[in-house]
Amino acid sequence: MTEFAARAEGVCKTYGTGDARVTALDGVTARIPRGRFTAVMGPSGSGKSTLMHVMAGLDSADAGRVHIGDADITGLDDRALTRLRRDRVGFVFQAFNLVPTLTALENVTLPADIAGRRLDPAWLDEVIDTVGLGDRLSHRPSELSGGQQQRVACARALAGRPEIIFADEPTGNLDSRSGAGILGFLRRCVDEMGQTIVMVTHDPSAAARADEVITLTDGRIVDHRDQTPPPSQVAGPPPLR
Repeated sequence: MTEFAARAEGVCKTYGTGDARVTALDGVTARIPRGRFTAVMGPSGSGKSTLMHVMAGLDSADAGRVHIGDADITGLDDRALTRLRRDRVGFVFQAFNLVPTLTALENVTLPADIAGRRLDPAWLDEVIDTVGLGDRLSHRPSELSGGQQQRVACARALAGRPEIIFADEPTGNLDSRSGAGILGFLRRCVDEMGQTIVMVTHDPSAAARADEVITLTDGRIVDHRDQTPPPSQVAGPPPLR
């Protein structure tokens, strides 16, 4: 098994044509090591979300190669790509993307239910305990705070034991306290559960929780920095409210 959970090699991506043509990624090479928390930063329009979408198989590259583990996803057809994302990748989005008519537990197990796959009960219990949702499982999204909804989304991403989780501005819709709780939880997922997480963010304080930070400007990587979170930032999330 490769030491990298995901790799982008010389990836290019453009949108539009003629005068409206925009280069989102300009020959980007990035490697995401297993069992690490990687933040991808940059100003609006820098290409950070595009890089995440291409590496996660949510969008295609115009040139270059993309791997999830040992699998080259560049030439996969839609069916194979959908299967790979379902089985090997977890996603957390800024907008939560929960189904409003389902309970928290039903939202957590939804991807596995759709795939007809049985989740490991012991692992599911551990995920639910880690996110602190034990007394909220029967609640629907409208009955949960923003922070609690994002915890449901995080639990959904973890439930299938993916090789890698991509989180796109996961604290963008949260107040500072709830956001700090989500960041603390993501940190614990890496430290205590061995998860690999790639988080897109524009917030330096959020990126400070990561093991390493990739910075993009105008579709190119301008910095790739290793860092170790201070012990005070590795604490678990505050109590739910």
